[in-house]
Amino acid sequence: MIPLTTAVSSGFTFKSDWQGFELYQESQTVGTLKRPRIWSSEFIADTPGGSWIIRRGGFWGNKGEIRDVASQQQIAVYKSGWGGKGSLVFADGQTFFVLTRGCWHPVWTVTTQAGQPVLELHTHEKSVEVHEDAAVAPDRLSLMVLFALYRVRQAEEAAAVAAAAAS
Repeated sequence: MIPLTTAVSSGFTFKSDWQGFELYQESQTVGTLKRPRIWSSEFIADTPGGSWIIRRGGFWGNKGEIRDVASQQQIAVYKSGWGGKGSLVFADGQTFFVLTRGCWHPVWTVTTQAGQPVLELHTHEKSVEVHEDAAVAPDRLSLMVLFALYRVRQAEEAAAVAAAAAS
């Protein structure tokens, strides 16, 4: 796996399967997001910069947390909001917003608290565009890309449940 910071901003793609996602820059893997067990609600995010557990929380599943695999310390907390916007707050107080737009959530955007775009994830094209002018630490950037993929998986699973209930 190569570090995300060695890759160019427009060259990220991802592949998905039932277990999770793999993030690529050209043919090199820069990160993975995998469900450790088929019925688990947790995902393991791995990059050269670290490994994290991402799990759902809250009564309605509208919250989540990110923990470091080695130390089990909480790294960040996520809370969904109305209209497809949620906040991701790191332990040091740095806050990002995760937004989705378009029919069937084709574009996921992570912005700074001031509204500056950090990354855009395009689900139909299976690509990720990282905005180089966003001043975000490389390890945090890697984690945010994988967290955005985690949110994509949550939305896919919620849509599948809704479709099954409607039929």
